Amino acid sequence: MKNEELFHRVYRENYPKVISLCLGFVSGDRDKANDLAQETFIRVWENLGSFRNEASISTWIYRITVNTCLTYKTRKKDLPLTTDLVEEESADVQKTELQFRAMYRCIDTLSQINKSIILLELDQVPQQEIAGIMGMSHEALRTRIHRIKSQLSKCVKNG
Repeated sequence: MKNEELFHRVYRENYPKVISLCLGFVSGDRDKANDLAQETFIRVWENLGSFRNEASISTWIYRITVNTCLTYKTRKKDLPLTTDLVEEESADVQKTELQFRAMYRCIDTLSQINKSIILLELDQVPQQEIAGIMGMSHEALRTRIHRIKSQLSKCVKNG
């Protein structure tokens, strides 16, 4: 398979995961997430020839995504998330949007490592794979996820 064909297949299969992870890093800002996803896939394209199959390609792409997002976060401080909502027809939609924003505000309070871990967990990446991406044992990861979830529950409840 040619690099271009491989890239298109990898892009189609991994774009939803990458954009979801990027959205988590930028508190749901779709424009910033699209920019980060584009930057991620530029790096994937540039390095596809050097991929060594030591891990699955999706793990490799997650690692590139996390690194791209962490680099962005250290380069540029995000503006505070506003709570102004466009008036919606349904109160349910507004409630869901507020919960979504509250969750991301709480996720934003986490350290960059914990934020990476929980975003991967929320994206339903298998814990063994997350442990590999983050360079820790599965048991250490499980303990960390439990603590992160507890911290997030308290944060969301306390608003």
